[in-house]
Amino acid sequence: MRDRKHRGGKTVTVITGVPAGNQVLEALAQQLKKLCGSGGTVKDGVIEIQGDHCDKVQTRLSELGYKVKRAGG
Repeated sequence: MRDRKHRGGKTVTVITGVPAGNQVLEALAQQLKKLCGSGGTVKDGVIEIQGDHCDKVQTRLSELGYKVKRAGG
């Protein structure tokens, strides 16, 4: 989903509900950050990518075999 709350007006793509361990989430976040050409982080099992990259992220996660459900706009 795309989120802007409590981020100073900056848009962030948030990926939640990935059933994996912390190391797998870190590796997945690294892949997605490289795909989008932007920064990001993993906090409490949630991947945050800076900017609005919902379409790119959704496509890549589907290619990797994850079931993707888009939330928000």
